[in-house]
Amino acid sequence: MATYALLLEYDGAPFVGWQRQGDLPSVQLVLEEAAARLNGGLVPAVVAAGRTDAGVHAEGQVAHVTLAADLPPERVREALNFHTRPHPVAVLGAAVVAPDWSARFSATGRAYRYRILNRGARPALDIGRVWHVQRRLDAAAMHEAAQGLLGRHDFSAYRAAACQAKSALRTLDRLDVARLGDEVVITAEARSFLHHQVRNMVGTLAEVGAGKRPATWPRRVLDGRDRGLAGQTAPPEGLVMTGVHYEHPVAWR
Repeated sequence: MATYALLLEYDGAPFVGWQRQGDLPSVQLVLEEAAARLNGGLVPAVVAAGRTDAGVHAEGQVAHVTLAADLPPERVREALNFHTRPHPVAVLGAAVVAPDWSARFSATGRAYRYRILNRGARPALDIGRVWHVQRRLDAAAMHEAAQGLLGRHDFSAYRAAACQAKSALRTLDRLDVARLGDEVVITAEARSFLHHQVRNMVGTLAEVGAGKRPATWPRRVLDGRDRGLAGQTAPPEGLVMTGVHYEHPVAWR
């Protein structure tokens, strides 16, 4: 018996999200059914560092699974990639970890990137991977506003109504906004995030970028702790989970 960490990338468009929901298409379902082929037909639990929503993508998601057989990590990686076909899920790396290691609870940080395509023409190559906003956004004003959200706060104003976290207290370590040509890119890092927190912050910052609100407004919303005062929830397709951090780096194979 061995426990493996898995480094994953996937296109979230065809899935109801990471979490298994009966027979509905989920990333967890695809991976667990693939892992069962390496586990004598028994379906093992595949636990992720973060439960991405429907339509949210990942290029650096991490999960763990325990298998009855003690296999080389390279074989686990290759076999899972074979058995997850044709779904848009890929195992980029695998590593043997301690039995008590957890992709979720051992994580010390998570990082996300949100892309806004800010031009008149709709996307063709990046359709399903960006939020298309035609009105010109002031990325510098958005970045200024974002800095007021850094630190440890009650993020009730930026959590989903269905969020199941016991506490809304979170420490936001990074929230940068930069323009890269026709794109406005938001980078967010924290130990953990509330349900929809990143997308709600992006939707609120977009109002500042559009000139509808001053740069001080997102912080006032934060202090008000009222979700109804914040901006819209940005669409899921612009969000990508880019990485998960651990105290001891994982040696991917």
